[in-house]
Amino acid sequence: MKSICVFAGSAAGHHPDYLQYAAQLGTHIAGLGYRLIYGGSRLGLMGAVADAALASGGKVTGIMPGGLLHGERVHQGLTEMIQVGSMHERKAMMQEQGDAFIALPGGLGTLEELFEVLCWSQIGIHNKPLGLYNIRGYYDPLLEMVRHSMNEGFTGESCLSRLFVSDDPEEIIQAVSHELPITSDLRWNPTGCQ
Repeated sequence: MKSICVFAGSAAGHHPDYLQYAAQLGTHIAGLGYRLIYGGSRLGLMGAVADAALASGGKVTGIMPGGLLHGERVHQGLTEMIQVGSMHERKAMMQEQGDAFIALPGGLGTLEELFEVLCWSQIGIHNKPLGLYNIRGYYDPLLEMVRHSMNEGFTGESCLSRLFVSDDPEEIIQAVSHELPITSDLRWNPTGCQ
């Protein structure tokens, strides 16, 4: 594994833990020698994870549609910035370049990226692992909704077999890189959310 694609919000959230934990993730990604692939913004959790990876000597690739490059949100200090034509192209390239995925807290865009990766895994487009970086239990309600969907017969368990949930940055990186034996505590358990 050479790279980790991170989905994250361009907002900071209302609690300082979000930025702090995002920075810790970036530090660990760089420290373990992985390239960070992300959406290219300098704002919010996106900016925090990128800044920390860069400060730790890591390589960071941002992928952003051309229309967003002209705004103030673009990160100017990345190792590489790739301009694409649309949000669809951005997601496809992020998924192509990432060997594994980690979703930090974020808004609708982050949730869309997360569910697209899960869906693509379910239908066999990729078999890359995905981690939910569950800072402050952010993803607990979402996991409850997925469990409800499974209980009602709309979602199968197979698509979630490679979904790992943790609020520890080192643990989640090791899990998605297969360097950590996956326990039932770390793998998402459909009978009880983390």
